[in-house]
Amino acid sequence: MGNYIRFDWMIKRLLRDKRNFVVLDGFLSVLIGRQIKITQVLESEGNQETEDQKFNRVDLLVEDDKKEKILVEVQNDHELDFFQRMAFGASKIIADYMKKGEPYAALPKVYSVNIVYFSLGQGKGYAYHGTTVFKNMFNDEDELKLTPAQKSKFGVDEVHGIFPEYYILRVNKFDDEIRQPLQEWISFLKTGEIPDAFTAQGLKEARDILRVDALSEEDRKMYNRYLENVRLALSLDDSSRYEGYVDGHIGAEGRAEGRAEGRAEGERAKAIETARNAKSMGLPIETIAKLTGLAPDEITKI
Repeated sequence: MGNYIRFDWMIKRLLRDKRNFVVLDGFLSVLIGRQIKITQVLESEGNQETEDQKFNRVDLLVEDDKKEKILVEVQNDHELDFFQRMAFGASKIIADYMKKGEPYAALPKVYSVNIVYFSLGQGKGYAYHGTTVFKNMFNDEDELKLTPAQKSKFGVDEVHGIFPEYYILRVNKFDDEIRQPLQEWISFLKTGEIPDAFTAQGLKEARDILRVDALSEEDRKMYNRYLENVRLALSLDDSSRYEGYVDGHIGAEGRAEGRAEGRAEGERAKAIETARNAKSMGLPIETIAKLTGLAPDEITKI
């Protein structure tokens, strides 16, 4: 990354400060297509975990001036069931913020914003938006609409305005072609740079707020440590998927059995070395155990 702080670490530290909401306001306004004004940070998974425990995934749950809930999540490494977790996250917010005894009309509107740095699903693009619509099963041209009374009572014009909406930015798939403000933001998410020519809402403020050299000495140390954690996790993820690919081909060719013992020894040696490096960076034993597959007591002795 360049002279600016990674977006996931911004979520962990800087964007929880009301003085810095202007950056998040800008990003969400450009993404969702209307002016967003964040009023408060709500309790979320990211709030509840320590700095060292949260580097593959970070999230931030905020509320805007319309009392709508926006969950912003950044996922660094591959996760096969990420779609399911998106659905769970939005549903959990509805359940948590729907007060007992309230009418269904008080159901909170939820936006799920997902920034991923891996190839989620299959598709040619890098920016996706998902909503709920109801189509006539016997007439494709007919879509279920709200009545005038429902529009007035709920304050929305379309059925999808009631249900959660999902945004997915597959950052690594961005083709670097910039024609509109959202592409400027995605470019920043991918490269960590904000060229002078970028004018998207929020990026001007980001130039001042999100500079690495503006961090305190303590925060800079924490940030560098976080970057090392991310690199370690991504390296482990890439290695495990590559080894799985190679092992599958070896098995298909009938050579897996003869090489199994050697591979096992090599994988164990690699896990031990990874654990040793992770310990030197100060990662918690529980985190190292999840990354390497080694037992906690074994890691303690390394």
